[in-house]
Amino acid sequence: MKILIINGPNLNLLGTREPEIYGSVSMEDYLNELNNEFSSDEIVYYQSNIEGELINRLQEDDFEAVIINPGAFTHYSYAISDCLKNIGKPKVEVHISNIYKREEFRKKSVTAESCNAVISGFGMKGYKLAILSLK
Repeated sequence: MKILIINGPNLNLLGTREPEIYGSVSMEDYLNELNNEFSSDEIVYYQSNIEGELINRLQEDDFEAVIINPGAFTHYSYAISDCLKNIGKPKVEVHISNIYKREEFRKKSVTAESCNAVISGFGMKGYKLAILSLK
Protein backbone atom coordinates (compact mmCIF):
# COMPACT_ATOMS: atom_id res chain seq x y z
CA MET A 1 0.00 0.00 0.00
CA LYS A 2 1.28 3.48 -0.81
CA ILE A 3 0.64 5.72 2.18
CA LEU A 4 1.18 9.47 2.16
CA ILE A 5 2.07 10.93 5.54
CA ILE A 6 1.60 14.68 5.36
CA ASN A 7 2.48 17.10 8.15
CA GLY A 8 1.58 20.75 8.46
CA PRO A 9 3.27 23.81 9.91
CA ASN A 10 6.07 23.62 12.44
CA LEU A 11 6.14 19.83 12.36
CA ASN A 12 9.47 20.09 10.57
CA LEU A 13 10.78 20.94 14.05
CA LEU A 14 9.81 17.60 15.62
CA GLY A 15 12.56 16.42 17.92
CA THR A 16 13.42 19.93 19.07
CA ARG A 17 10.08 21.76 19.26
CA GLU A 18 8.53 21.69 22.73
CA PRO A 19 9.81 18.20 23.56
CA GLU A 20 7.60 18.10 26.66
CA ILE A 21 4.61 18.07 24.28
CA TYR A 22 5.95 16.53 21.04
CA GLY A 23 8.78 14.33 22.30
CA SER A 24 12.44 14.33 21.32
CA VAL A 25 12.34 12.05 18.25
CA SER A 26 12.68 13.71 14.86
CA MET A 27 10.22 12.84 12.11
CA GLU A 28 13.12 11.59 10.00
CA ASP A 29 14.15 9.10 12.70
CA TYR A 30 10.57 7.99 13.24
CA LEU A 31 10.03 7.52 9.51
CA ASN A 32 13.05 5.20 9.46
CA GLU A 33 11.36 3.12 12.16
CA LEU A 34 8.07 3.06 10.25
CA ASN A 35 9.79 2.09 6.99
CA ASN A 36 11.58 -0.77 8.76
CA GLU A 37 8.42 -2.03 10.44
CA PHE A 38 6.17 -1.63 7.41
CA SER A 39 8.66 -2.57 4.70
CA SER A 40 5.95 -4.09 2.51
CA ASP A 41 4.30 -0.65 2.24
CA GLU A 42 5.56 2.45 0.50
CA ILE A 43 5.52 5.36 2.92
CA VAL A 44 5.87 8.76 1.30
CA TYR A 45 6.42 11.78 3.53
CA TYR A 46 5.67 15.42 2.86
CA GLN A 47 5.78 18.45 5.16
CA SER A 48 5.09 22.10 4.51
CA ASN A 49 4.45 25.22 6.52
CA ILE A 50 2.33 26.55 3.65
CA GLU A 51 -1.36 25.66 3.42
CA GLY A 52 -1.57 25.75 -0.38
CA GLU A 53 1.42 23.45 -0.75
CA LEU A 54 -0.28 20.86 1.48
CA ILE A 55 -3.41 21.08 -0.66
CA ASN A 56 -1.39 20.79 -3.88
CA ARG A 57 0.34 17.67 -2.54
CA LEU A 58 -2.94 16.06 -1.52
CA GLN A 59 -4.38 16.77 -4.97
CA GLU A 60 -1.55 14.85 -6.64
CA ASP A 61 -3.61 11.75 -5.79
CA ASP A 62 -0.66 9.34 -6.14
CA PHE A 63 -1.34 7.36 -2.95
CA GLU A 64 -3.77 4.76 -1.66
CA ALA A 65 -4.28 6.26 1.79
CA VAL A 66 -3.31 9.42 3.65
CA ILE A 67 -2.28 10.11 7.21
CA ILE A 68 -2.43 13.82 7.93
CA ASN A 69 -1.32 15.93 10.84
CA PRO A 70 -2.46 19.38 9.74
CA GLY A 71 -0.77 21.06 12.72
CA ALA A 72 -2.34 24.42 13.51
CA PHE A 73 -4.33 24.24 10.25
CA THR A 74 -6.43 21.61 12.05
CA HIS A 75 -8.29 24.34 13.83
CA TYR A 76 -9.15 26.72 11.00
CA SER A 77 -8.31 25.43 7.52
CA TYR A 78 -11.57 24.86 5.74
CA ALA A 79 -9.51 24.77 2.53
CA ILE A 80 -7.66 21.64 3.70
CA SER A 81 -10.93 20.19 4.99
CA ASP A 82 -12.56 20.72 1.58
CA CYS A 83 -9.57 19.13 -0.14
CA LEU A 84 -9.76 16.08 2.13
CA LYS A 85 -13.52 15.73 1.41
CA ASN A 86 -12.67 15.25 -2.26
CA ILE A 87 -10.26 12.37 -1.61
CA GLY A 88 -12.15 9.10 -1.89
CA LYS A 89 -9.46 7.09 -0.14
CA PRO A 90 -8.91 6.25 3.54
CA LYS A 91 -7.78 9.28 5.55
CA VAL A 92 -6.61 9.32 9.16
CA GLU A 93 -5.94 12.53 11.06
CA VAL A 94 -3.14 12.23 13.62
CA HIS A 95 -2.18 14.52 16.49
CA ILE A 96 0.90 13.83 18.56
CA SER A 97 -0.51 15.59 21.61
CA ASN A 98 -3.97 15.13 23.08
CA ILE A 99 -5.61 18.19 21.56
CA TYR A 100 -8.46 17.93 24.09
CA LYS A 101 -6.06 18.58 26.98
CA ARG A 102 -4.57 21.72 25.46
CA GLU A 103 -5.68 25.29 24.85
CA GLU A 104 -9.36 25.82 24.11
CA PHE A 105 -8.82 26.71 20.44
CA ARG A 106 -6.99 23.39 19.87
CA LYS A 107 -9.98 21.31 20.99
CA LYS A 108 -11.86 21.89 17.70
CA SER A 109 -10.75 20.20 14.49
CA VAL A 110 -12.36 21.48 11.31
CA THR A 111 -10.48 18.85 9.28
CA ALA A 112 -11.56 15.79 11.33
CA GLU A 113 -14.99 15.50 9.77
CA SER A 114 -13.33 15.02 6.38
CA CYS A 115 -11.32 12.04 7.65
CA ASN A 116 -12.33 8.47 8.44
CA ALA A 117 -10.69 8.52 11.87
CA VAL A 118 -8.72 10.68 14.30
CA ILE A 119 -5.87 9.52 16.54
CA SER A 120 -4.82 11.98 19.22
CA GLY A 121 -2.51 11.88 22.20
CA PHE A 122 -0.35 8.80 21.54
CA GLY A 123 2.78 10.74 20.68
CA MET A 124 4.64 9.70 17.55
CA LYS A 125 3.07 6.24 17.90
CA GLY A 126 -0.09 7.80 16.48
CA TYR A 127 1.40 7.48 13.00
CA LYS A 128 2.01 3.75 13.56
CA LEU A 129 -1.53 3.31 14.89
CA ALA A 130 -2.83 5.09 11.80
CA ILE A 131 -0.92 2.73 9.49
CA LEU A 132 -2.22 -0.28 11.41
CA SER A 133 -5.78 1.05 11.08
CA LEU A 134 -5.36 1.17 7.30
CA LYS A 135 -4.46 -2.53 7.06
